[in-house]
Amino acid sequence: MPPSEMRFQVYGQTLTALQWPGEGEPILALHGWLDNAASFVPLAQHLGRPLVALDFSGHGHSGHRPNEVATHLVDHVRDVKAVVDQLGWGRFTLMGHSMGAGIACLFTAACPERVSRLILIEGLGPPTTKADEVAVTLRKAMDDMAALANKRKPVYTDINDAIEARTRGFGGLSHEASALLVERGLMPVDGGWTWRADSRLRLTSSLRLTEDQVEGFIRAIEAPVCLILGEKGMGGGGMFDHRVEWLKSVQVVRLPGRHHLHMETPEAVANAINSFLTVHSGQ
Repeated sequence: MPPSEMRFQVYGQTLTALQWPGEGEPILALHGWLDNAASFVPLAQHLGRPLVALDFSGHGHSGHRPNEVATHLVDHVRDVKAVVDQLGWGRFTLMGHSMGAGIACLFTAACPERVSRLILIEGLGPPTTKADEVAVTLRKAMDDMAALANKRKPVYTDINDAIEARTRGFGGLSHEASALLVERGLMPVDGGWTWRADSRLRLTSSLRLTEDQVEGFIRAIEAPVCLILGEKGMGGGGMFDHRVEWLKSVQVVRLPGRHHLHMETPEAVANAINSFLTVHSGQ
């Protein structure tokens, strides 16, 4: 069954989402950086559970934050709370991929009473900046913001060119998976098509957490966690191993695949998720 579209009014902007019906506790799914809700289309058909996949602000069909202001990763956390409040979900399962996994960790730590189970795909906490690099990073972010007005998005006369470009994005992506993201990620303009995504998403972050701060958030997570990593993805090289030690309850699942394994091998990922949810059904 194809998903239905949803819209939410959140802090002066419209956020959109895709919704699938199913049985059991609802799942809120959070996509990765420069992806959109369509990244969960392949996975949803194998889960059979009620699922809402959100387009973050500046992504997919969602609106953008006010013009000429800096955007911050942590702003997505309050957006997530506003969305689940509007859905009327008191307690739910939270799932995130990559950047969405980082945001899911922050939300679960800040609102432990709301999340019964946490599913993380290719991500555990947000990226960090070393304490002795924060000043230089802030200056670069200000310079990037000042230069943004002179930058233009690429325009594709053929949608297939956009699909091909997306396959070369972070972590690599199959043509089929790329086409799903592109379908929701493009908009028509004079001369062809360009990306809907907010250009500010590509700028240097003004201020990121330090590793010590991320540790504080991860140690505050009370829900049982399923961490799914691709052997050829970000987790394949062990970059999250030290953070795994900070979790109270975690099952680590390593599967063949790349960064977007939930799109490219959705059945295997869904089997791991359904097994985890079944074991922790009493949470």
